[in-house]
Amino acid sequence: MKLRFLLLFLTLLPVFLPAQPPPETGKPFVVEYYYKAKWGYADEFLQLFKKNHYPLLKKQVEMGRIFKVWMDQPRYHTTEDGRWDYRVTIVFKNSTAANEPFDEDALKKQLWPDQATYAKEEQRRFEILVGHWDLPIKNVDLDGK
Repeated sequence: MKLRFLLLFLTLLPVFLPAQPPPETGKPFVVEYYYKAKWGYADEFLQLFKKNHYPLLKKQVEMGRIFKVWMDQPRYHTTEDGRWDYRVTIVFKNSTAANEPFDEDALKKQLWPDQATYAKEEQRRFEILVGHWDLPIKNVDLDGK
């Protein structure tokens, strides 16, 4: 009986929770992308990223979908569980641009006519990774209420 009540409660929980306000679509929307490479492979990952992904991001900057993109690397090392090798920060025009479907295939074919090589190198770039996560960022107004 308790299990049925719990299942019913969990099923109906979204009905009772207040709706989340939509993100502000007019403001820039920032996402940080973290990459953790296998030990000894961070340089190879960077080389492949610069060759096969950064041009795609730069093209989207030219199109106005993205305002800015940059990469950071930690100056010192951390513990293995908290380690990341590269953080790519992308400032999208707004949350709509960041979250709506965007067909990158046409751009990829334009930038890399040899799709077989491109696909092989992109597969290798992700084989090198131990971890990858995306983190949308919001500003906290410390002077506001």
